[in-house]
Amino acid sequence: MSPSSFSRAIVVVLDSVGVGELPDAAEYGDQGSNTLGNIARRVPLQIPTLRSLGLSRIVEVPGGEPVVAPAAAFGRMAEHSPGKDSVTGHWELMGLAVEHAFPVFPHGFPEETIREFERRIGRKTLGNTVASGTVIIEELGPEHVRTGCPIVYTSADSVFQIAAHEDVIPVPELYRQCEIAYDMLVKGIGLGRIIARPFVGTPGAFRRTSNRHDFAIPPAGETLLDLLKASGIPVHAIGKIEDLFAGQGVTRSVHTASDDEGMDQVERALADTPRGLIFVNLVDFDTVYGHRNNVEGYALNLERFDARLSELLPRLQPDDLLILTADHGNDPTTASTDHSREYVPVVAYGPHVRAGVNLGTRPTFADLGQTLAAVFGVGPLAHGTSFLNDIR
Repeated sequence: MSPSSFSRAIVVVLDSVGVGELPDAAEYGDQGSNTLGNIARRVPLQIPTLRSLGLSRIVEVPGGEPVVAPAAAFGRMAEHSPGKDSVTGHWELMGLAVEHAFPVFPHGFPEETIREFERRIGRKTLGNTVASGTVIIEELGPEHVRTGCPIVYTSADSVFQIAAHEDVIPVPELYRQCEIAYDMLVKGIGLGRIIARPFVGTPGAFRRTSNRHDFAIPPAGETLLDLLKASGIPVHAIGKIEDLFAGQGVTRSVHTASDDEGMDQVERALADTPRGLIFVNLVDFDTVYGHRNNVEGYALNLERFDARLSELLPRLQPDDLLILTADHGNDPTTASTDHSREYVPVVAYGPHVRAGVNLGTRPTFADLGQTLAAVFGVGPLAHGTSFLNDIR
């Protein structure tokens, strides 16, 4: 048993489920973004479990009165680090706030960079533009299939993405190309991530596969995961968590093809990981719905998660702490298909959690990491203020 009376924490990151624009949102072109609130204004959300935990006390969710006596502690957190990408968001959640933004390329990568990349992989490339992944595959996929040239693109985030049809460039070769890009751009200039984006299908019916892989820059400092692993406390990563931390601080990991599979893995972890941290990212909110501005699909995914959550809560043990949060926003109701600079929810639930506590607005995501450091008796971390005493 840890000093806090919690021996296990389950942290579920609802990737991109933001709850309202941050004060500096205008600097990122994200005025008016409110992923959850704006979706709820468009689609009557049926999320009774999330409402019961206090989510509607964090952000206005039309369709029902806010719960008077929430079953969980609740609040919201602001991102201290510059940017609005998954890497900085997850790092800050685990106590590592960065002071300088990763480089971005809003007009594509320099011509000399692309030529050198082509020389190293032995192929020409297509694209080199800022684009939605699904759109650029539809636009350039046929030419890619005909020529064998991989599709290179970026976004508002610090990413170099390579898309290729699995029958044209096999996945191992695509990963090799990503490793070359990693050497050039992540090691070379500090880019945040290289992302492999394999797809299959025929023109007009291309679809991305679950063989996506993120090659992320290693954390620039110590995170909660490092402290836990060094103390012999298990860190079970589910989804793209391992990728986002470049494997650092992870003792066991499993990648997933969907949010449903992610929740399946959480249920398995409850059975075979009796202590430590279970850390899961549910990425479909972001990649399948947010980046495609699919409001109805995003809403349905929230409802599917709510149903899975209702099944999960009764399975929690007396010494469990469940945390629900996010890493940034991605408002599908806006014209942009990029991430949005937003507050994220923090909902804490468990038999030993004081229900109904309003955690207010936390100045940094790192408050979560500092809280978990206190839960497990490690740290303290360099950033954040623990709210453990508020919830137990």
